[in-house]
Amino acid sequence: MKRTLKATLALAVTVVLWASAFPAIKVGLDGYGVAGLSFARLAVASAVLLLAAPLLGVRRPRAADLPLIAVCGLAGMSAYQLLLNWGEVHVPAGTASLLVSVAPVFSVLLATASLGERLTAAKVAGSAVALGGSALIAIGGGLGYTGAAWAVLAAAAVQGVYHFGSKPLLKRYTGLEVACYAMWAGTLFLLPLAPAALRGVEAAPPGATLAVVFLGVLPSAAGFVAWGYAVARHTIAVATGALYLVPAVALLVAFAWLGETPTWVDAAGGALSIAGVVLLSLSRGRGRRAAAAPDRPEPARSAGGSRRVPSL
Repeated sequence: MKRTLKATLALAVTVVLWASAFPAIKVGLDGYGVAGLSFARLAVASAVLLLAAPLLGVRRPRAADLPLIAVCGLAGMSAYQLLLNWGEVHVPAGTASLLVSVAPVFSVLLATASLGERLTAAKVAGSAVALGGSALIAIGGGLGYTGAAWAVLAAAAVQGVYHFGSKPLLKRYTGLEVACYAMWAGTLFLLPLAPAALRGVEAAPPGATLAVVFLGVLPSAAGFVAWGYAVARHTIAVATGALYLVPAVALLVAFAWLGETPTWVDAAGGALSIAGVVLLSLSRGRGRRAAAAPDRPEPARSAGGSRRVPSL
């Protein structure tokens, strides 16, 4: 009972941390800009995970896996940060969280195209509803807003690429290890943006710098630690079901922190997107343990085949 309570608390912490990242990005953009914030957030998270890695049992990756790790880092960390940050220049934080929630759709489409997974009626319906909701959000604003909304949707797409690309790695590594490898690789890809981050440290208001530290330490590092602990102890229905709360919590945090109020178009489109993702998840995950979750690293099995508790 006590163990279940701790796992549930870890799941709640994960939802709050990941939801709070969206408004924190808005604050961090003030003074750091898209480039500076993208590198600074990953750099802080990479440093924290590098310090914690020996304590958390993170192993060195095999040389043969480095190319795939590089792809995951480039897509799920580097490109994701740049696209999401760019989009949030114009898109409200809560709305961005609604758009990102459709990332599992892109994972399914990639699996269908590349691995020949069966495209069932439920998958088609779920994907169509989710993408339709996102399209409604994207076309609901002005020209600048619409372009930025498509950038956030592109961020969801590259998260789908990350989720799809990480599956082979999760046969050999824990979710913590895959997340660490991708985070470190993504930081290396964004090294050319380090000067922009340094300029931000010098010129940005203190609140923006605190937001950068918050993003790196909590949502990007501690959030994955809490998620790894929770997902190893809950069923897939509970774990993924909790993640559907992220956009709702993000809307509340954005209202309290930034005073953002979603429009009726955002609310309607977001409801459609989440409904589509729920339908999609039900068609894929019924009856399985929590070995995966939308848009997030998964726990994996050890080389001997037994489940390892994720360290992240």
